[in-house]
Amino acid sequence: MYKTYLIYLFAIIFSSSELYSQKKDRAADTSHVRIYTNPFEVIVTAQRLGLPLKENPAAISVVEEKTLQSMPRTIAVDEALKLVPGVRVDNQADGSRVHMSIRGQGILSEHGIRGVKILLDGIPLNDPTGFAPDLYDIDWESVDKIEVLRGPAAALYGGGSSAGVINIITKNGTDSSRGAELFGSFGTNGFWKSYAQAGGSSSGLDYSLSVSRMGGDGYRIHSAYNASNIYGKINFNISDNFRVKQILSYSNYFNENPEGLNIDQVNIDPRLPNNDAIPMNEFQQTERLTVGAIGDISLSGDQSVKLTGYYRTTGYLEPGSKYIWHRKYGTPGASIQYNLLIKNKMIKNDICAGSDLQWQTINAYTVQNLSSAVEGTALLSNENIEQSGLGLFLIDQIQIGSKINFMVSLRYDKMNNRLIDLLKGTVDLSGEANFEKLTGRAGVTYSPEEYLNLYANWGQGFLPPATEELASNPLNPGGFNSSLEPSTSSGFELGVRSSPVKELYFDLSAFYMTTEKDFDRYRILPGRPLETFYRNAGSSSRIGIETFFTLQPVQNLTLQSAYTFSNFKYTAPDSIKNNWLPNSPEHQFNLDAEYKFLKDFSIGLSADVQSKWFIYTDNQSIFQNGFKLFNARASYQFKIENFSAEISLFVKNLFDESYIAFTEPDPDGNCYQPGPKREYFTSLRLKF
Repeated sequence: MYKTYLIYLFAIIFSSSELYSQKKDRAADTSHVRIYTNPFEVIVTAQRLGLPLKENPAAISVVEEKTLQSMPRTIAVDEALKLVPGVRVDNQADGSRVHMSIRGQGILSEHGIRGVKILLDGIPLNDPTGFAPDLYDIDWESVDKIEVLRGPAAALYGGGSSAGVINIITKNGTDSSRGAELFGSFGTNGFWKSYAQAGGSSSGLDYSLSVSRMGGDGYRIHSAYNASNIYGKINFNISDNFRVKQILSYSNYFNENPEGLNIDQVNIDPRLPNNDAIPMNEFQQTERLTVGAIGDISLSGDQSVKLTGYYRTTGYLEPGSKYIWHRKYGTPGASIQYNLLIKNKMIKNDICAGSDLQWQTINAYTVQNLSSAVEGTALLSNENIEQSGLGLFLIDQIQIGSKINFMVSLRYDKMNNRLIDLLKGTVDLSGEANFEKLTGRAGVTYSPEEYLNLYANWGQGFLPPATEELASNPLNPGGFNSSLEPSTSSGFELGVRSSPVKELYFDLSAFYMTTEKDFDRYRILPGRPLETFYRNAGSSSRIGIETFFTLQPVQNLTLQSAYTFSNFKYTAPDSIKNNWLPNSPEHQFNLDAEYKFLKDFSIGLSADVQSKWFIYTDNQSIFQNGFKLFNARASYQFKIENFSAEISLFVKNLFDESYIAFTEPDPDGNCYQPGPKREYFTSLRLKF
């Protein structure tokens, strides 16, 4: 395997030198155009300041619409971020429910996403504790661009960004007075999706409204899913100095839960559900409504204010193998950000200061699952949870000339969690869990040449126990897990971005990060064997290399590739020292090749490769072998009068490989979630 990666690195170097030697010869050849816009000039807002990529001292990937439209189903983030190094996404049941981590942060969450700040058109999906319950609000067909900042960024967005930031930007209305898009897809395992979007612009505003429905049977028995999404966005350009964006989002997602299998069950039939899944009718259902508004006010040519406000309400139901959980969430939030630009002939200074405020109330109760999701009458827990988060931040970006940029940020966060036990049985489980932290981040970029950008940064992470960890109490069915403490991290990173010729762009970063009080998952045997609990496992060190390149070696052929090397090991306590972090393969490799011919016809091949990974923190004798998956696609574009169309055919897992898509620690050995065998999908996209 190491030979494969050495060949891959040599190929980048050889291609770079070969193309660079031809730079003068091709300078006047207009038939060779850049694959994308100049990557250094792409404006990135993931660090709160709208700056060109070359001025951002961080490992940042930008996923553009061209890549997004090559997604086979457009239903989950694993397809959208395939070519982003450092990111690991496990699709648990071949639907939209995923587990995601960046540089190993968040790898052991059972529900939702931890340590990653996720923004959808400027509205955070995380709650005050930094927990993002899921990504069901996002219809990936409506997305225009994704920015992914990798590495500790608590000084930018607080406890929800210890691993990084994912900034998702949806499409605006069309430049014309009106336009529309229709998308339909269907395929293997009963999958189908329909999507409609309408938008336009008129007298100082543009608007976009999308509606979609999708569903499928899933690869395994008892893994069916279905979803409805509505997303609306209106941009009001009230004046040259005042702009307002209004957002409305509704999502309803249902998925059956087949649970994990032990290895003997996998060998008998990987499509089987766990023995409890069907008798207890295990599933999850989430219904959510979000309304929000963002106002940009220009006070003068050098000063501006951004105001954000939103409210989200969520209903959640989960019948498990023993209990049925009911939760209702109310999550309001607001932020204010002041920007000041000071500049002269040599120095430009962007200063950003502000505050993020969030609140959340959770009404939660638990009853027994008698069978088939039939509820028992006795309450096992009944509680209200009140949460709040306050963040104060200051960011200063200094540009000296055209080659050097410095960025420094500081942030103070305070999070309060209060639980009121309404059941009040033999023990009152009411309690509080409060956390606060000051974090910093500093970085520099240097551009010795127009096509070369070097960067370095240091940053801190702050990962407090979130809603899921706190509400999983090993001592009682209700109450807080009072033994948990925040996990902290500190990381240093070096990187280089380069586009020596218009046919090549590559990004290479290397980092070293240490963490204290990493979170770990466990279960209690006997007593409560089917529930997941969390604890502070120990400290770790993480060494990684991440690289991405896009290359056009010949006209009409585009190659893209991402490679991640991860050496994540515990350093304390002695009982787990030198053990690998679970669910963290040492190597991840993704390659995509697309060739366009006959003007409107294209074919593509891609490969997804992962090396082995370990399942348990304290038992390194059990591991899961990696996999090599290959995929193919073909598409044809055509125009008829006032609309354009694209017909696509996709084949996932081309060679019908058997593999494990996801693992999680389980004392009963029910660790394995098998991935789907060969799947076929076809889609039609119409734009008016």
